[in-house]
Amino acid sequence: MSGVPQRTLLLWCPDWPVLAAEIVDGVPATDPVVVLHANRVIACSERARAEGIRRGLRRREAQGRCPHLTVVDHDPGRDVRAFEPVVAAVEEVVAGVEVIRPGACATAARGPSRYLGGEEAAAERIVEHVAQSCAVESQVGIADGVFAAGLAAREGRIVAPGGTREFLAARPVEALGRPALADLLRRLGVRTLGDFAALPAGDVLARFGFDGALAHRLAGGRDDRPLAVRQPPADLTVTADYDEPIDRVDAAAFAARTLAERLHERLAGYGLACTRLGIEAVTAHGQELHRVWRHDGLLTAAAIADRVRWQLDGWLSGSNGRGGTRPARPTAGIVRLRLVPDGVLAQAGLQPGLWGETGEERERAHRALSRVQGILGPEAVVTAVLGGGRSPADQVRLVPWGDERVPARPGPPPLPPAAAPPAPAPASVVVPPGGRAGRRAGRGRAAPEPPWPGRIPPPSPAVVLPTPLPADVRDAAGEPVVVSARLAVSAAPARLTVGDGRPAEITGWAGPWPVDERWWAPAEARRRARFQVCLADGAALLLAVEGGQWLVEAIYD
Repeated sequence: MSGVPQRTLLLWCPDWPVLAAEIVDGVPATDPVVVLHANRVIACSERARAEGIRRGLRRREAQGRCPHLTVVDHDPGRDVRAFEPVVAAVEEVVAGVEVIRPGACATAARGPSRYLGGEEAAAERIVEHVAQSCAVESQVGIADGVFAAGLAAREGRIVAPGGTREFLAARPVEALGRPALADLLRRLGVRTLGDFAALPAGDVLARFGFDGALAHRLAGGRDDRPLAVRQPPADLTVTADYDEPIDRVDAAAFAARTLAERLHERLAGYGLACTRLGIEAVTAHGQELHRVWRHDGLLTAAAIADRVRWQLDGWLSGSNGRGGTRPARPTAGIVRLRLVPDGVLAQAGLQPGLWGETGEERERAHRALSRVQGILGPEAVVTAVLGGGRSPADQVRLVPWGDERVPARPGPPPLPPAAAPPAPAPASVVVPPGGRAGRRAGRGRAAPEPPWPGRIPPPSPAVVLPTPLPADVRDAAGEPVVVSARLAVSAAPARLTVGDGRPAEITGWAGPWPVDERWWAPAEARRRARFQVCLADGAALLLAVEGGQWLVEAIYD
């Protein structure tokens, strides 16, 4: 793994997940907008950053800093569909474009610089063409290697040949994009890429493993991919011909899954794993489409299928970005699909799935869980199903494994497989001091839901108590807080005591949200009001007052 990294030109579109939400869903990117994944901010708009929001913040903290924040769920398919016109625009200027991820693509710098009269001229030409064709702002960075070019693109900088090591030396270790490694390095006193690159390579490999050794090479300005990749055998390519042209996204998704599994099995037979994937398609009118996807790790069967599906969705959706004038949708359906493993590595050290190889784990898990049910009964293994309701406890139904997953009450429609998370991810909310301003928390959900008057606004609490805990809420003067029949609060809540615990100061609250259920059946009627409160220690709780008694129903993360 030695040699000189290839001179690389990388185009980067800032805040791409936010911009993709504007292009596809119409979310104004000029407003405070965040994109969330696993309850954390992964992208935010410029106005959101002006409000103090940064990547990595939890949803509750982000909404606490900016109550009028617009929240958008992460959707990789949406990001790819919106980015396809940008890649097509770059290909109109240069050849051999590789998609690093949605919002970033790269190509060798030598050809464009020689043809367009220098690296600076090539960068200006590409940025200008993307702006005119797609109405998208972008930046270009040029350096030795993809990693350094990506960092240079964030500054719109062209690093002189041979100066990549010095350019990287002063960067913090967080620039590697490996949070766990960066945290460990800082605790060891290694704060910059220069400090990390100065460590002996053998010691880094022994201490941090293979991934740490790759990060060490990147910190030293040595791009590992062109040196590690070798040309694969010609027979690894998989091709599928279709009698009926594919012109729908759902049919393309099925074709992508089948072809990806064939490619993965063929690579596994040679002990190889794909790192760079070429996707080729031919339409019924003879139009040829081609795109190359690059990945920092080893592409599994699921990862290959996702990229093929995203790419086919981008081709078939016909999206032209903002202000695009050229038709991006093919003139006919796809009759031939071809996957070319353009870069492969030996599969040594590639860890399989939790229950075996891809395609086997679901069947093995099903057999194991069914056996547990046979021994302990059907209720021994249950899964949660989200539905509708006014209280968090009403919105989740536990269904025995293998039974039909139907919610107890009608609720939001299920997410498509591409966007659905593996499990319901409860979120949390921070209510700013002052009370009712917290009603805005949780806005930004695009999915329509059946009306449930009196329901708690999203996000949902992380823990719903099986038995509510008795509590006591008092105002600043020490008097009990009372809610009248007309939902008038006697005073602002100031202190909360749960059970026999010590009083805690309430720093923010929102409510009341009234619920008057089954009033037509006196024996089953129930009337209560709920509040969200934030305590001085950072905890957030869902309280309910019923018949003059305060209860703690749930806890926010």
